[in-house]
Amino acid sequence: MDIQSCRAIITGGGTGIGKGIALRLNSLGAQVAIVGRREDKLKETAEESQGPHPILTFAGDVANREQTLDIAQSAREQLGGLDLLVNAAGTNIPDRSIKNLSPDDWDLLMNVNATGTFNWIHATLPSLVEQKSGLIVNISSIAGKRATVLGGVAYNASKFAQSALGITTGVETGSDGVRVTNIYPGETNTPILDARPQPPDEAYRAQLLQPEDIADIVVAIAQLPDRAQVPELVITPTSYPYF
Repeated sequence: MDIQSCRAIITGGGTGIGKGIALRLNSLGAQVAIVGRREDKLKETAEESQGPHPILTFAGDVANREQTLDIAQSAREQLGGLDLLVNAAGTNIPDRSIKNLSPDDWDLLMNVNATGTFNWIHATLPSLVEQKSGLIVNISSIAGKRATVLGGVAYNASKFAQSALGITTGVETGSDGVRVTNIYPGETNTPILDARPQPPDEAYRAQLLQPEDIADIVVAIAQLPDRAQVPELVITPTSYPYF
């Protein structure tokens, strides 16, 4: 994929990993549209654009299927097509134990982290299959491969679901020329850390992965020849072991 001619949609593009990916692709010449629930954060990201094209913004909830279909169509029209979808929207909650987990919080995490990814694949896959090319990148988590108390039961379940969705979609669509990659970042310095029961301090955050690290990986995968696919990729902070 030639990044300078790439047309990309990134969910969760207003903050964190999604923002890092959007700014990196834009700086390399890609046409980028970002989606998120908070219009103010989307605008802040767009204002940081340093590329030749303005970053397009679309406020919306990935868990809303009808809204997703409308935004996907509008974004494709304004971009002139679609080559790359990055599902980076995600959330977590402070009270994560099964003993205290509320049904509403369970639904929230499953709807955003798992169903939101499905909604965007469902909305964009037909156009990628029709053109016989394209890349879908799902930003999962180590919690999508290793269930831990730190992530919490609902977050773990939603990320396992997202991971299975990506793997199965990739198997089904490879013959159509559509590649799918699940990326499993370890601890990353993003606003989702603020939702921890005890948010870490700045010294701790400085040792973690940064959004631009994940952005570099997405660019590298996108630039692989069509014959090469990366189904799964784990990336962790050097100072923290992968169990």
